[in-house]
Amino acid sequence: MIKTQILNGRKMIKRVFGISLLLWIFSATGSEYLSHELNGQVLQINTDEGLVEITALANDSFEVFYQPSGIKQLPSFAIDGVAKQTELDISDKPESLMLIAPGIRAEIRKSPLSIRYFRDDTLLLAEHQGLFVDDNKRGFSFALQEGEKLLGGGERIVGMDRRGQRFPLYNKAHYGYTTESKQMYFGLPAVMSSNKYVLIFDNSARGEMDLGATNSDEMRFEAVGGRTSYIVVAGESYPNLIEHYVTVTGKQPLPPRWALGSFASRFGYRSEQEVRDTVKLYQESGFPLDAIVLDLYWFGADIKGHMGNLSWDEKSFPTPVNMINDLRKEGVKTILITEPFVLSSSKKWQDAVSNNALVKNAEGNPYQFDFYFGNTGLIDVFDNDARDWFNQTYSALYKQGVAGWWGDLGEPEVHPSDAVHNLNGITATGDEVHNAYGHKWAEQVYQHQQHLAPNKRPFIMMRSGFVGSQRYGMIPWTGDVSRSWDGLKPQVELSLQMGLFGLGYTHSDLGGFAGGEVFDPQMYIRWLQYGIFQPVFRPHAQDNIAPEPVFHKGKTKDILRTYVELRYAMLPYNYSLAFENSLTGMPLMRPMFFEDEADLSLIDEKDQYFWGDALLVKPITQANQKEVSVNLPKGAWFNFWSDERYEGGKTITVPTDIKLLPVFARGGAIIPMTIPVLSTQEYSTKSLDLHYYADKSAEHSTATMYNDDGKSPHSIRDGAFETLTFNAERKVDDSQADTLTFTLQRSGNYKGMPGSRMVSLWVHNWPQDITKVMVGEKQLPKIADKTEFLNADQGTRWDSDNKTLEIKFSWKDNISVSVF
Repeated sequence: MIKTQILNGRKMIKRVFGISLLLWIFSATGSEYLSHELNGQVLQINTDEGLVEITALANDSFEVFYQPSGIKQLPSFAIDGVAKQTELDISDKPESLMLIAPGIRAEIRKSPLSIRYFRDDTLLLAEHQGLFVDDNKRGFSFALQEGEKLLGGGERIVGMDRRGQRFPLYNKAHYGYTTESKQMYFGLPAVMSSNKYVLIFDNSARGEMDLGATNSDEMRFEAVGGRTSYIVVAGESYPNLIEHYVTVTGKQPLPPRWALGSFASRFGYRSEQEVRDTVKLYQESGFPLDAIVLDLYWFGADIKGHMGNLSWDEKSFPTPVNMINDLRKEGVKTILITEPFVLSSSKKWQDAVSNNALVKNAEGNPYQFDFYFGNTGLIDVFDNDARDWFNQTYSALYKQGVAGWWGDLGEPEVHPSDAVHNLNGITATGDEVHNAYGHKWAEQVYQHQQHLAPNKRPFIMMRSGFVGSQRYGMIPWTGDVSRSWDGLKPQVELSLQMGLFGLGYTHSDLGGFAGGEVFDPQMYIRWLQYGIFQPVFRPHAQDNIAPEPVFHKGKTKDILRTYVELRYAMLPYNYSLAFENSLTGMPLMRPMFFEDEADLSLIDEKDQYFWGDALLVKPITQANQKEVSVNLPKGAWFNFWSDERYEGGKTITVPTDIKLLPVFARGGAIIPMTIPVLSTQEYSTKSLDLHYYADKSAEHSTATMYNDDGKSPHSIRDGAFETLTFNAERKVDDSQADTLTFTLQRSGNYKGMPGSRMVSLWVHNWPQDITKVMVGEKQLPKIADKTEFLNADQGTRWDSDNKTLEIKFSWKDNISVSVF
């Protein structure tokens, strides 16, 4: 009786006071269940306030879409749109519904409507206030559990655990940032909980995320408009959770292999001759190089007044096609900057206006505004006609030989809140779609590049996007960082946070971008050393100090040449990390808490990380540091440079050397490497070095190496790749004598795959000479002389000084190597 009176009263209030109060009531009291229907993978719940849909996106993921009457909705930008079939069960009780998927279940209370989420019997997440909507904002509120830690929000510099923080949801440039920032280029309306769920606020509008800042037990997302939906993803472990997340939001396509090489980049190369001279200096200096990135001077001699031209400045670049072709013959790709702004002073202004390519004002005319580069309009990347116009530029440049695209200022850097976008039939203001602008731009470039070159992998570098931008091959960077030690300090935190949400190629302008009047060789060396163990190696800066290592001298140049060569030697390992990322979403840079998920204190670690599974990296981020503390996980660890062994499970202190970045190899790790080359154009795995870090604590080890042609966009889809699996089994008998069985297995196929390989197996930390080594049924000769061994095609040698066993042999079919 009382419930009926309340419902009747609410209906009367709606009739009298209209929609605004209706929506306020929705937020204050919650809606009431009326009926439900399960259609395929969608549970439709009718309430007195409107429709609520819960869609099983995959076995472990639900999208929850509240659709109150009278509210404009925008499409989802986070979901990849590829259907994943799952089995659902539903249980209907008088007071609740239960929607059960294999890896997650939703418990829906009927009065007032609210939803809780479980994995097995563990409560993951519960709506606190649920949906709230009023004239000014809309969003969701959730309860936080005691001790729960939260990661996410995209690029922020506040520490790894973001609980207790309140952030703007508005992508915005932060020029010259250092050690603190709550608002940067790439915000993400998503969190990952230590309780093993990911929550995505699938809303592109300007807003806020409050992670227990206002109320310690409440997590709140709000925006000025946009979609009233969220996504919950569950997982058993952090890697498992990430895989489920990218199953819903999209997996990163494999980048071209050359993307893992060395880049030359600056702000900026001002002429064709300067580009040619830079590449020549790389070659003369013996530095590998795979790509050169041209900033805005390629289309204008000055910083201001030319944006939007997007055609070559013929005075400074008289023969660009010849330049691109000549560079390509040397194994160097050309990447060009583009921006989504068309200045009214540019050559293409009138053409953009005539083709309705620009966002509009309230009167339906191109919206013009002033910013740093001049008076401008903004290309409407949400509008198909505008995208078609913009794509004409990319088509022309691609035909000239351009290999990759750099999208800059894509937040957008200036975006009028009342600008009118056309989402192909739905109009939306700048504020409503701001955070998805870079995302849609990346989609446009990616899809058009697929059309232009269906047999090549796109390269798209951008500094802003949304949840799911990784599915468009986006390679983000961390923006215009200060060229200083303080600029270097937060880079690990930024990349780790982004990698947890699918954006595994997030990297920094190596050496720092903004400011810096005097060259600091120590800081520069330390930053580029770190860059060897991050996803993209691209020094970039304002050119008052050269960002490229080849322009420096003496020790600086010599040290960094060795590191860039190491980058190329590690391509088999690094490319396998890229493959793993595309298969499962696993980031290339991995946080310490992956090692022991029960130890929540590890979530706070932001100064060291894993590069893949085998290596632990500790960047040096302050001047004149004489020693460094490293938190080693349990097990044995080896200095990557000297093979010195450390027992893990504790913090160690090691001295520093400007020549050596602190890097440690895991006991039992198997790391595939090869001979470094000057360009990935010459890359081959016909010669393979396998580095195995033997330790008695690691009786069994395994590693997987992936390989393909490095350029086909469908290698994974078509199974056109090979998988190399390496296993090591070590035994110690009663006399403390070691035996080792090392197996090499190969499966898969692709065009151009090596028929056989020459393998050098390096067994580090091998304490004794050996009796014999068998490769299959064949015993290898022992060769004591180092020079003779180097020139031999097969054989074994124990280096007593370095405690390293070297084994050389030819490998074609699955084989076993036995050491006695």
